[in-house]
Amino acid sequence: MSKIEPLERLLSQGHDNAILRFGLGQSYLTAKQPGPAAEHFGRAVAHDPDYSAAWKGLGQALTQLDRPEEAIEAFETGIAAAQRKGDAQAGREMEVFVKRLRKRLGSDSSP
Repeated sequence: MSKIEPLERLLSQGHDNAILRFGLGQSYLTAKQPGPAAEHFGRAVAHDPDYSAAWKGLGQALTQLDRPEEAIEAFETGIAAAQRKGDAQAGREMEVFVKRLRKRLGSDSSP
């Protein structure tokens, strides 16, 4: 049994919170299913806008979905959340992801 099934069962039983949604997002991301991952990470940050790890996961899922502009936006929001919470490591990681995406977008648009 995958990690997804018991978490989805909890969700279907009416349990819905940032931690459960984050766990589902991580599980779907690990299973290489970025669509459902993005949905669950998005719900996690709706529950807790300062959940920097969920913003990071959302950015990663959006990157895998080839939605770089949205990924940058998620990472930047996550960086601000990380700064508010004092989560320096997550903030630095997301800064690296933003730089890579911006570089990719810059190289994609050049002749």
